[in-house]
Amino acid sequence: MAEALNSDKTKPSPTLNTILMVEDTLKNSPNSVVTVAELKKMLPRQVNHNTLMVVLDYLKQSNKIVVGLKGITWIHSRNESLRKTVVQGLEL
Repeated sequence: MAEALNSDKTKPSPTLNTILMVEDTLKNSPNSVVTVAELKKMLPRQVNHNTLMVVLDYLKQSNKIVVGLKGITWIHSRNESLRKTVVQGLEL
């Protein structure tokens, strides 16, 4: 039980500003696929590696990014007509 409590204390918890900074950087990236190393260089402020991994995990779980073999890709879209098309479309 004590081990479980200690593991929560060592896990980094990013601030909202950090999450938004990473989101904006990925969203406005000129490249469609970005590696973690490239992302770190593109960020306006330095972010701890473990904190960045927590942010990327959150973005992946919320279906905003896809992490593949070549890197990270932003996939979230606010385009309402695109969402309607996907919902009403036929599956092949």
